Amino acid sequence: MALLDLKYYGDPILRKETHSVKEFDSELERFAQDMIETMTTNIGVGLAAPQVDDLRSLIIIDVSSEEDEEEENLEPFILVNPDIIELSGNCVIEEGCLSIPEVRVEVERPEEIRVIYQDIKGNKKDLKCDGILARVIQHEVDHLRGRLMIDYLSSVKRDLLKSKLQKISRGEIPAGV
Repeated sequence: MALLDLKYYGDPILRKETHSVKEFDSELERFAQDMIETMTTNIGVGLAAPQVDDLRSLIIIDVSSEEDEEEENLEPFILVNPDIIELSGNCVIEEGCLSIPEVRVEVERPEEIRVIYQDIKGNKKDLKCDGILARVIQHEVDHLRGRLMIDYLSSVKRDLLKSKLQKISRGEIPAGV
């Protein structure tokens, strides 16, 4: 496994849309494992391929540190070609992003979702979830669409972050490890 280089606010790849994965092979599995290592090393709960300079529709999620210990099957998992097909409820929670270090903002998102996706072998899956898992999936799927958490902010709130965002895009804010 290898650590991948994270891309930060201001990098054009973070605004691009991804393309569907068609090849489910050992290279995809290796890439997904590298993404897991990169996310874990940088103390994240989710990571999307564009954040490591790749335009495949693939996200990694690991909310095991965020959930109750009673929850099962929360080890890192991989969603390939995810598509959120149902949304319900609403909640506002503070979010952070590995690509926008030292910035935390309150984002309103649906509370429950249903997502269809493929696993690393290409098998079709269907998942209904809520709470932190639903939140992280929505955040990472946004990355696949070229959307960032700051896009949910009012222009006034975004203006308050302007100086910090400019520093991130110039590489002046230390990021990750």
